[in-house]
Amino acid sequence: MVVNTGDGDSYGEGGNHFVHNIRRNVDITHFVHDNQVYGLTKGQASPTSGLGFMTPVQTDGNLNEPLNPVLLAIACGAGFVAREFTGHKAQLISLMKQAIEYKGYALVDILQPCVSFNKTNTFAWYNERVYELDDTHDAQNKPAAMQKAMEFGEKIPLGILYREEKSTYHQKNAVLRQGIPLLERKTDPTLMNRLIASYI
Repeated sequence: MVVNTGDGDSYGEGGNHFVHNIRRNVDITHFVHDNQVYGLTKGQASPTSGLGFMTPVQTDGNLNEPLNPVLLAIACGAGFVAREFTGHKAQLISLMKQAIEYKGYALVDILQPCVSFNKTNTFAWYNERVYELDDTHDAQNKPAAMQKAMEFGEKIPLGILYREEKSTYHQKNAVLRQGIPLLERKTDPTLMNRLIASYI
C-alpha cells in the first residue's frame, strides 16, 4: 500500500497513526510531502516548521521546536527511513521505487517547497544545503543513521538514512499470514453462539 500525505496531517493531526504504524511494521510505503507549512489551509506553521517561522497566524513567529520526523521514525523502530528533495528528481524516483519494494513500513520524507506560503524553505534554500549520502554511510548502523537524521540546517543529508529487514505485521499475525481476504473467510456461526451463551 502506498500512502501520500503532507507534513501537517502525518506528523501533527495523524501523529498517533504515524508512530503506531511504525511500531506495528505494517507493509505501507509512506511518502510525506514535507513543505514545512499547512499549505492547504493558508499557511499556518506545521510540525516541521522552523522556530521563528513567520505566518499570517503566527505573526510573532512559530514558538514550537520543529519535529524531526526521520529521527522520530528511526527511534520508533522504522525499518526504512529516507529523505529526498523534489529538486533531485532522478534520486527521488529511485528512492521511491526502493521504498515501494521494501517489505514493512517505509518512510520517505520528501522536502518539497511550498511556493505559495513558505518563502523561507525555497528551492534556492535547499539547493545550498542538501547533499546525497555516499557509500561511506552505513544505512544499517542505527546510531550513525540517527546522527545523520539530526543533521538539518547548514547541511541536509538525502538518501536512505536507515534500513533494516524485519518481520511485518502481516507476517507475524497467523490469521493475516493465510492471505485470505476477510470477505472470503469461512466462519462457524456455532462458535459465536457458544461465546454468547457463556455470558448468560
